[in-house]
Amino acid sequence: MPYASNADLPPNLQEILPEHAQDIFREAFNHAYAAHSGDLRQEEIAHRIAWAAVKRSYEKTPAGWRRRDSLG
Repeated sequence: MPYASNADLPPNLQEILPEHAQDIFREAFNHAYAAHSGDLRQEEIAHRIAWAAVKRSYEKTPAGWRRRDSLG
């Protein structure tokens, strides 16, 4: 189901992702969820697309998720 705000995201995402990455995930998920309406795998597809969107701007490091442009 679509997320109205970052507070509606699963708790594990709220804990591991920075606020901006949560914004990216939520917006990509909501868009993909709407775009794949009627598909039996709608939610799975939306999650995969949302994670791909996050990974374009963020990278997981031992210290946590960091913006790619700040990795130096």
